[in-house]
Amino acid sequence: MSEVHAQPAPANSLLLAQEPPAFQVVNRHGRSPFVIVVDHASARIPRVLHNLGLTATELARHIAWDIGALAVATQLSHVLDAPLIAQNYSRLVIDCNRDPRVGTSIPVMSEWTAIPGNDNLSAADREQRRVSLFEPYHAAIRSILDEREVQKQPTLILAQHSMTPIFKGVARTMSAAVLYNRNPAFAQKLAANLRAQTGLEVAENQPYFMSDETDFTVPEHADRRGLAYAEIELRQDLISDLTGQTLWAHHLVAVLRKTALEFVQSEPDFK
Repeated sequence: MSEVHAQPAPANSLLLAQEPPAFQVVNRHGRSPFVIVVDHASARIPRVLHNLGLTATELARHIAWDIGALAVATQLSHVLDAPLIAQNYSRLVIDCNRDPRVGTSIPVMSEWTAIPGNDNLSAADREQRRVSLFEPYHAAIRSILDEREVQKQPTLILAQHSMTPIFKGVARTMSAAVLYNRNPAFAQKLAANLRAQTGLEVAENQPYFMSDETDFTVPEHADRRGLAYAEIELRQDLISDLTGQTLWAHHLVAVLRKTALEFVQSEPDFK
C-alpha cells in the first residue's frame, strides 16, 4: 500500500519547506468501490501560526481533530483495498468540511474554547489558509475521482469522522451515526446493517445532520457527481486505542461489504 504526498506548496503557502503537505493519499489505485476521505484527520498546526495560541492539551482534544478517525480509516483502506485521502492539518486552521464562504470555516470558538489565533483575520489571511490547505486537499479528491470516472470504476464515497462522547456537557448515547442528505439510499442501508452487526445504537443524522451549510466534502464530491456515499461518525471513546480502532474497523469492513453488495443489486444505475 503506497503513500503519495501533494505537489510543492504554493508560493504564498502557510507551510514551511520541512512541513508535511496539506494532505496524504494512501493506496491511490486501490480497486475497491470505496474511496475514503478523512476531513479532520490531524491536530497539526502550521508552525507559523504558533499553535493558534492554544496549549498542547487543548490541541489534543476533539476540538482540533477527529480522534481515532484516521486510524480506523487506514485499517479500512488496507483491508478493503480502498484509496484514502486525509487532511494533514487541524480543522481549527481551516475546516475542510466547510465551504470557505461559511463563517465557521475558520472558527473563533470551538465548543467552549476560544481560538486566539483566529481572531480578526484579514481577507488575505483567510485566503492563504484556503489556498494552502483547503484547495490542495479537495483537488486531490477530485483527481482520484476523475481518474476513476475515466476508468469507469464504480465509486462509493465514505467520509470517516468521529464524535466526542460529551459535547457542552451533554452525553451522547449512540455508539455511531450515519449522515446523509440528498441521496440517502446507501447510507440508510449502511446504518441498518451496522445496527444489525453490532447490536448497538446507531443514529441517523444525529447528533449532526448534513447540509450545504454544515458539510462540504460530500455535497461537493458525491452529490455533484451523482455518487452514492455515507458519512460515518464513531464515538471517540470507542476508538481511542488500537483495540477499539481494530474492533470498529472489523465491524465496518463487514458492513460495508454487505451493504455495497446489496446496493449494487438494488441500483442498476450504480456507477
